[in-house]
Amino acid sequence: MQSSRRAELQAKKEKIEELRRLKKAREDAKLAAATAATSPPPTRSRREVDDILDEVLGRGAAGSRLSDSGLGEATPPTASRPESPAVSGLPLPPIGRSALSGSRSSDVGSDIATPVENTGSQLRFVVDFVDVEQELFELPQKQRVIYNKEVQTAEVETEPTGPSEDEIRQRLLEEQEAERERIRQEKEFEEQSRQLDKEIEEELRDLTEEERASIFVAPEFLDFVETSSKIVERALSDAYDYIRDYTIGAEVGTDDSEGNRVKKVCTFYDEQVNKNRSITDVDWSPKYPELSVASYNKNPAALNEPDGIVAVWNLHMLERPEFVFHSQSDVLSVAFSPFHPNLVFGGSYSGQILLWDTRSKHLPVLKTPLSASGHTHPVYTMQMVGTQNAHNLITGSTDGMVCSWLVDMLAQPQETLDLVHSGHNKTDEVSVTALDFPDNETTTFWVGTEEGNVYQANRYDRAGSKAGLHQHDSYRGHAGPVTGLSFHPAAGPVDFSDLFLTCSVDWTVKLWRTRSAAKPSTSATTITPLYSFEEADDYVYDVRWHPTHPALFGAADGSGRFDLWNLNVDTEVPMVSSVIGDGRAINKFAWECKEGRRVGLGSSDGKLYIYDIGDIANSKESDWVDLQRSLGAMAGGTGQGTATESDAKR
Repeated sequence: MQSSRRAELQAKKEKIEELRRLKKAREDAKLAAATAATSPPPTRSRREVDDILDEVLGRGAAGSRLSDSGLGEATPPTASRPESPAVSGLPLPPIGRSALSGSRSSDVGSDIATPVENTGSQLRFVVDFVDVEQELFELPQKQRVIYNKEVQTAEVETEPTGPSEDEIRQRLLEEQEAERERIRQEKEFEEQSRQLDKEIEEELRDLTEEERASIFVAPEFLDFVETSSKIVERALSDAYDYIRDYTIGAEVGTDDSEGNRVKKVCTFYDEQVNKNRSITDVDWSPKYPELSVASYNKNPAALNEPDGIVAVWNLHMLERPEFVFHSQSDVLSVAFSPFHPNLVFGGSYSGQILLWDTRSKHLPVLKTPLSASGHTHPVYTMQMVGTQNAHNLITGSTDGMVCSWLVDMLAQPQETLDLVHSGHNKTDEVSVTALDFPDNETTTFWVGTEEGNVYQANRYDRAGSKAGLHQHDSYRGHAGPVTGLSFHPAAGPVDFSDLFLTCSVDWTVKLWRTRSAAKPSTSATTITPLYSFEEADDYVYDVRWHPTHPALFGAADGSGRFDLWNLNVDTEVPMVSSVIGDGRAINKFAWECKEGRRVGLGSSDGKLYIYDIGDIANSKESDWVDLQRSLGAMAGGTGQGTATESDAKR
């Protein structure tokens, strides 16, 4: 409402300014017209007029005076010669018109009269006339007019006459009407100006404390500030080095403690959101490579804050998360939906499956009920399988149950599997701590358990095996709970999708090769690992294959160390080993989905570290063949990776 009111006031202001401009233009035009009407025409003096006439007629001043005094009588000039006495008072004969017309511009001097005789006391003069012809001006030739029919019938153009009396009267009436209209508009303009000034004064009055407080807590105001501030922060997060010296060949400012070829990009941490919390899981957005998500457990010191937090971080906004979602229980696992980039799934400590939408607020839009139909124990692992049009969320819990959920219906699971194994000593239930599907597989999956074993399971009945846990094949090798399980991505000329890695609290990472799902064992069989990596000095909390490099994988342990292994380079020591942050435990990490150049590492101090591994992520065509050769050497040199028949109770 306030925005519409401001828009109305702005429109009135613009209208008033337009009226003022038109009024000023009319006044300027009227002033210019009045000035032109009152200015007198240019005048000329009598002398200037005479000079112009003399120039046109071709005569001098003397001729002009003669013409003015008349042609019949002229005042004779006084003759004065050295050889004759001066004569005065003698009348001269009249000068003829021809003489004057011929000698208007000639000099009338002492040569006009010649003394002839002297009779008594009088001296007579005989005037010698000289005929001079001079054309003063050209007379136009007389035009000979021939009257014919065409001349007599031709139209004669007459000069336009001035306006008539009626037209003048009509024009005066129009001017009076325009003047009255102008006066009326000016009055209306003044009235609108007073009204607008009054409204502006009311709008610009000082707000009271209560009005300010109501504005600050209004949802519209808070949403505006939140959205606008995020846009500004993204625009200001340009990390380009403006003073970089390109004449220096070596890279300046690298930190060798972060690894030889591993560089820290940024650290995500917000004191208000992440204080006294630990990261429990990490994932990257499959659509937006700059977005990552992390789940957090509860803050024991803040009883009024939500127990679980999920934060979506943006590489272009480092100071605070892009989105923050709340949960009533600790969030132990989190994942972006690969088919709906706005959806984020989470598994909680209470066993609930939560669904948040970035287009909604902090609370989940869907969640499973706290009932026996779903999970009743902590959900440590989840994975989305299927295609764009048919996909399910698979979750595993320590209650020995694996559930399949439809994204748009979390009221109850679509399928449930009770994973039981008769070989357990105290209980038949298998406590699931890790779960993963081979690439391009939606039915068969492998689970890691609390006792350290890995088992194969099926969602549906298959030829030779039933749905549920496979009772005969047991992958034994770890002496503690399995904390991570990762299958090799099948992307390349050679298929390594039967390889998977596991990590455990027994400080080891183990490489396994699966038995064929089409030919399951018919008796109790123990499968040993293909190779064991025992370089860690603490619990190994997570292990992940690289998404594009066939021989590269990473491992994170409780000492804050992140190891990069390249099986084609060395199988005894990691290729790169880096201590992350302050040396706190790295609980989970995840590779960026598309190129795998960045990795997000979640620390137990609540900080999410983003690292760039650089050229290590680049693979060559020969890496696939080299990996085959390395796997053959590992299997032949150690003698591991074999399957042995064992007692069913083992």
